[in-house]
Amino acid sequence: MEQKFKEAVEKSNYIVFFGGAGVSTESGIPDFRSVDGLYNQKYKYPPEVMVSHSFYVSRTEEFFDFYKEKMIFKEAKPNQAHIKLAQLEAMGKLKAVVTQNIDGLHQAAGSKEVLELHGSVHRNYCEDCGKFFDLDYILDSNGVPKCDACGGNVKPDVVLYEEGLDSETLTRTIQHISKADMLIIGGTSLAVYPAAGLIDYFKGDYLVVINMAPTPRDKHADIVINKKIGEVFSRL
Repeated sequence: MEQKFKEAVEKSNYIVFFGGAGVSTESGIPDFRSVDGLYNQKYKYPPEVMVSHSFYVSRTEEFFDFYKEKMIFKEAKPNQAHIKLAQLEAMGKLKAVVTQNIDGLHQAAGSKEVLELHGSVHRNYCEDCGKFFDLDYILDSNGVPKCDACGGNVKPDVVLYEEGLDSETLTRTIQHISKADMLIIGGTSLAVYPAAGLIDYFKGDYLVVINMAPTPRDKHADIVINKKIGEVFSRL
């Protein structure tokens, strides 16, 4: 099946990659839903509550304690999947990376057209005046990060539970997927909506699923590979 994938990549000229947490696990970032992921650890509140908009508003300091400890992995480095995708883009084959991850590793690997459905830990903004801050500003702050210009709360530019996805990012994602001749779905269980529903816009030649566990789209895919995505891409 990997050989078939390699041949399909060679034939394709408008590849779009749609990725999830499994893309970054090989960089040491845990998957929320894996056996040892956040959803299976014990906290005072369930993780999905602690990264919700209402929790951020009502228990802001507790939100940041959890966020800084469990959602940020500053030392993580791009793995073979990130690197190969950037190379495919540089070759002109891959046109966009659509990611559900917030770690910025695709950009760190050199990818340019990265559509971050759930935002990024590297962007943070003052809720009052709109000033932007980098990741270090959040990490170096005590308690709730405050804007150095106006004193407002500095919120991570990540999509929390109960919040909607960015409309411009969604539009660009749909445009790319609808034009693609190959869509590679990698490292995602396709359990999170509305993000998972975006792949319905694909009408191209090759639908590829690379994921350790089965997904709801396997039966519709032309190529299914149940292996670690970094290992698969390292052999492309």
